[in-house]
Amino acid sequence: MPYPHVLLSAAVSLDGYLDDTGPERLLLSGPADFDRVDEVRAESDAILVGAGTLRADNPRLLVNSAERRAARLAAGRSEYPLKVAVSGSGDLDPAANFWPTGGEKVVYTSDGGAPRARAALGGLPDHGIEVVPVGPEIDWRAVLTHLHDVRGVRRLMVEGGGRVHTQLLREGLADELQLALAPLVVGEPDAPRLFGPGGYPGGPRNRMRLLGTRAVGDVVLMRYVPTAPGSGTAAVAADHRWLALACELAAACPPSRTAFSVGAVVVAADGTELARGHSRETDPADHAEEAALARIAADDPRLAGATVYSSLEPCARRSSRPTPCARLILDAGVRRVVTAWREPDTFVTGADGSGLLAAGGACVVVLPEYEERATAPNRHLLD
Repeated sequence: MPYPHVLLSAAVSLDGYLDDTGPERLLLSGPADFDRVDEVRAESDAILVGAGTLRADNPRLLVNSAERRAARLAAGRSEYPLKVAVSGSGDLDPAANFWPTGGEKVVYTSDGGAPRARAALGGLPDHGIEVVPVGPEIDWRAVLTHLHDVRGVRRLMVEGGGRVHTQLLREGLADELQLALAPLVVGEPDAPRLFGPGGYPGGPRNRMRLLGTRAVGDVVLMRYVPTAPGSGTAAVAADHRWLALACELAAACPPSRTAFSVGAVVVAADGTELARGHSRETDPADHAEEAALARIAADDPRLAGATVYSSLEPCARRSSRPTPCARLILDAGVRRVVTAWREPDTFVTGADGSGLLAAGGACVVVLPEYEERATAPNRHLLD
């Protein structure tokens, strides 16, 4: 299911803390970074925090700049982004600054927490507060699906706390991290950290990709994107990024009237790109997956845990060469494939590369939200 673009935003100390243990909130950044955060809020459709952050910081989560609010209205958007609170217990303070300020709010909670949340907030004036239960406990995929499908959120800014950041990153649902690194050290073992322990996609050797850094006042803003593929049928944010790249490669193919234009990327479990290729890249008969796999040593141990991203379902039969791409993938030891588009009957009737892959023990994930991008360079073959 499509989810919003999830941006994790936080300011941290040099030793990775979000705050100290004192009674007052530790301000890790200054006016220049606060203004940057205000700009990111104005660009977002919704801003999300966990109940712990509501209790500890009592934030309002507003767009403070009148000019930015006016620009939102001029663009046909609400003056303020949707404000989102997440509380498994439903234990919420109706006197918090979060409720009377800004525009509409939604609370995601558990089935058991919903009655408590409604009871706590039921006495408030009508500030457009909706309480949405998402199961026996917080199901982040259900939260993101509801935000996308029901609330129309396409860009979600997450401002904490550490537990929320940890859960979203561990489940592979964070598309981007924006971290403001403050020039101070907290050094208190009981202070809240940005990320907690747990199993993260790709394991401890997963290196995220740095998109850029810049100074903002006396802090350094760092932007990262996760790169480690998911496992099994559950797609993670990095799966979307890699499949989007495969679709870009498909657009680079030399045009043909007798073959599809396809792009492919092979990515190791830790997020390392092993190879990429596209149709007809070096030979008129080349298929994308074939071209990519040919660039990797057959005995590379990373293939066993790798994912192949292909803009089109790998072929099960072909006339140009004896071995179809689905078989090449299985023979290479790869057991996970993510694709955007099932092969139509244009050249091969009843093509079923996914079936061949599944019969060989591979997991096939189809992300249909990328089908339009994948079919675009092949439109002349489909009309």
